Amino acid sequence: MRPPLRVTNGVQPRKCAGYGECVTMLRISAATAAIGGGTVRRRRFRWAMALPVALALAGLSGCGSGAPATSAAGSASAPAAAAEVTVFAAASLTGTFTELGKVFEAAHPGTAVRFNFGSSATLAQQIVQGAPADVFAAASPATMKTVTDASLAAAPVTFVRNRLQIAVPAANPAGVDELKDLADPKVKVALCAEQVPCGAAAAKALAAAGLAVRPVTLEQDVKATLTKVELGEVDAALVYRTDVIASGGKVRGIEFPEAGQAVNDYPIAALAKAPAGGTAGEFVQLVLSPQGADVLTKAGFEAP
Repeated sequence: MRPPLRVTNGVQPRKCAGYGECVTMLRISAATAAIGGGTVRRRRFRWAMALPVALALAGLSGCGSGAPATSAAGSASAPAAAAEVTVFAAASLTGTFTELGKVFEAAHPGTAVRFNFGSSATLAQQIVQGAPADVFAAASPATMKTVTDASLAAAPVTFVRNRLQIAVPAANPAGVDELKDLADPKVKVALCAEQVPCGAAAAKALAAAGLAVRPVTLEQDVKATLTKVELGEVDAALVYRTDVIASGGKVRGIEFPEAGQAVNDYPIAALAKAPAGGTAGEFVQLVLSPQGADVLTKAGFEAP
């Protein structure tokens, strides 16, 4: 493990306790170093303030476990931060990535994070067809492979896993208790289409149980599938555990053993032609950091 990140103010080095404190202390350090040399042009001061934030994100895998930091005043150059980072992400990441986007913007003043949430398969096709994007976070390795096979992404990293639950209305009027109940013709079931990750996982789970289910609707992403339950249009659906949690009590989740045979890995990668350049990689590092992992696991995702 690398030595703890230390921030100096020209007098006494000190450890920073967490990500937010690292960013603050590095800014103070840069300001002190810039002003201490005498009259400094305003343009140089702004430049000196930009590098500490980049340094903080570069060590985001554990603020407090990175290499020693030095004052930005003595550096020769610093990369300019992109004004916008566009992230294509699976629909099941909507809540967590929106939260992480706000964290990233706070650490990168002047940089906005834009999201395109939807079916991983659809997003992958959009990227291959030339849609401008900086980061892709998919709900399965298969959909990420569509992008990497086209040489459009850096090596992906699995950052979380997710598993299915049976989602039923809070009152559960159909009395669904286990997976085999979904095979009852009287039970109206919603599933994701099989070409999208949540649908592929559902097909694996049902095959493992030896069940044939005839859904009344096939949806293109997990959010749309869950909505059918929330609106009372179906009696049950197979969705991710994280989506049940995110519903805030509108639906109830039922676990079933076969879900363990259909766990989805979620990979993330910066895209090769990212308009945001290195800033795209910094967003990926935030997702992979302890702070990112904390946000994701609280939402119900599992560590890879």
